[in-house]
Amino acid sequence: MLVKLILAHLIGDFVLQPKSWVEEKEMKRIKSPKLYLHGLIHGALVWLFLWDLRFWMLALIMAAVHIIIDVAKSYQQNKRYKTRWFLIDQLLHLLTILALWYLFFNQEIAYTYFFTNPGFWIYLTAVIFLTVVCGIVIQNILGNWEDNIEPVKEKSLPNAGKYIGILERLLVFIFVVSGHWEAIGFLVAAKSVFRFGDLKDSRDRKLTEYILIGTLLSFGIAIVTGVIVVAITTG
Repeated sequence: MLVKLILAHLIGDFVLQPKSWVEEKEMKRIKSPKLYLHGLIHGALVWLFLWDLRFWMLALIMAAVHIIIDVAKSYQQNKRYKTRWFLIDQLLHLLTILALWYLFFNQEIAYTYFFTNPGFWIYLTAVIFLTVVCGIVIQNILGNWEDNIEPVKEKSLPNAGKYIGILERLLVFIFVVSGHWEAIGFLVAAKSVFRFGDLKDSRDRKLTEYILIGTLLSFGIAIVTGVIVVAITTG
């Protein structure tokens, strides 16, 4: 049932919602007819996938809550924070689906399972370390060499390097704990291809060494973290 509710949301929000509807909702907000049509489509999809007249109330509530969330998003978001509100919007929709699934289908959820399971805390610690702590550690390790690097003429996207580092460490960690070591080689090759042009054009040996050290540190820490987690959870 939960999968059907999520599928209904995905089809309603991404497959059956044209870009023109999104633009009209952002412009007219609560006065947009497409807003209410969009909500009704969600309700209809829920009822269609469940295929049971007894759940008409669930479909109606789902449609109403979806409209309310979309209205709140349209009034709160702006061009600067559009990405942030998109993520908040999807999170609220997902929480709504989970809450209604729990209420209508009387699901028993073991709330204490995650908090009493040692594996949860081990993986949580690893993720926090790789996403937040590791970036600061690498930045401090490379800090002594920053003054020797000539400023890059072309400006990069804000915090792009930070998020690239986080994503690559998380991917390496996932590959290690899942036993897919060969995927790490693919990731290294892919990053090398994208970096090759920048390093070739810069003709700066110091910058090349700086990037290489940072990359090796990032990958190395992620690999070691993954190996430690696997050893602890399987030992």
